[in-house]
Amino acid sequence: MRISGVGCSLADYLYREVDFSSEAFTELRSRERGDGGLEPGRLVFLEGLEKFSGLTYQQSIQKLVGDKEPDTLNVGGPSVVALILAAQLLKPRGMEVGYFGVVGDDKIGSDILEIVRQTPLNIDHYEVISGRSPFTMVLSDPNYDEGHGERAFVNNIGTSWQYGPEDIPEEFFKSDIVLFGATAIVPQLHDNLTGLVKKAKEKGCCSVVSTVYDFRNEMKNPGGKWPLGESEQTYQYTDLLIVDKEEALSISGQDTIEKACDYFISNKLGAFIITQGPNEVIFHSNGELFTKCELDALPVSKAAGERMAAEESRQGDTTGCGDNFVGGVLSSLAGQLSKRKKGEIKLQEAVATGICAGGSALFHLGGMMIEKEPGEKAAEIEEMYQLYREQVKGKCSLGAEFLG
Repeated sequence: MRISGVGCSLADYLYREVDFSSEAFTELRSRERGDGGLEPGRLVFLEGLEKFSGLTYQQSIQKLVGDKEPDTLNVGGPSVVALILAAQLLKPRGMEVGYFGVVGDDKIGSDILEIVRQTPLNIDHYEVISGRSPFTMVLSDPNYDEGHGERAFVNNIGTSWQYGPEDIPEEFFKSDIVLFGATAIVPQLHDNLTGLVKKAKEKGCCSVVSTVYDFRNEMKNPGGKWPLGESEQTYQYTDLLIVDKEEALSISGQDTIEKACDYFISNKLGAFIITQGPNEVIFHSNGELFTKCELDALPVSKAAGERMAAEESRQGDTTGCGDNFVGGVLSSLAGQLSKRKKGEIKLQEAVATGICAGGSALFHLGGMMIEKEPGEKAAEIEEMYQLYREQVKGKCSLGAEFLG
């Protein structure tokens, strides 16, 4: 079993204690969609924030945190973080997980590679090219939304501008599962996503697409519909789409989640999952890859919430919860696919594993965690999964065996 992924990978500079109700944040907060101002839960480009504020991005960060250094430098990005978790869960089972992409020939790039080399992710196709490496300033307020926490992101695309479909080798498509993760921050991939998922389908790969706040298209058309590839055909070639609520609304161009779900179903999307922060996760499958599943929902992990409430001085934050959710879903899909045929895979189990994987990210700083020993993350998430089975047993029956 082999999983390969492309999409967003970068350095995360995490500032953990940023008060989104402060005067400084309010001054830098967006006034209208696409104006470049900061907004909880959303991503803006470095250039957009500088234009909005009239300050350099360094001056804006200093305005928010003073002379404080980042709490941590970590590898971030919805593609690579999801793949790192999948590698941590699946490598002990003999499955290979690899990332394809580029990084700059600067210190940020060397820092990224140094961190990733401490994980079981295969980076034979993570190439160094001339230019500035992608990075994101992650501003985290753990007290936002009544203690549920949220982040705001300032992103520099860097060398990701240079990575396009022609850079993906044929080896990528010799995989059982392929991930296109947060391609909105890798513009050439995003603008050609329809052709990429079509090719994956033709090569027999299971294709998973996960999204991120698409500030580039939001700037072009504030409040308008975000394109996902060259045409609506992206959906019919995609086996699974993973989005959060805001992304679901903007990508579908609808004003309610119910209408967004109808849009995805009418466009022949194989399956989709919509996360909603601390609220229930919505999902649907047409029966092609996963067993047929009408529109349904599962709650977030009660165990994760209880543990978070008990750890008053916890060192983690909400950064990477969504990325780890994707990694958990990928891992469950791979585990099930190694034992079952297409059409027999249970979407509920993949969603449940994603929920537990996302919950586990609350307890470490940044999106990814370097294991002290192989199997550490798997043991933690499996424990949460077994507790979650008990939590939802009155609603649905989940398999006792972790990862199928």
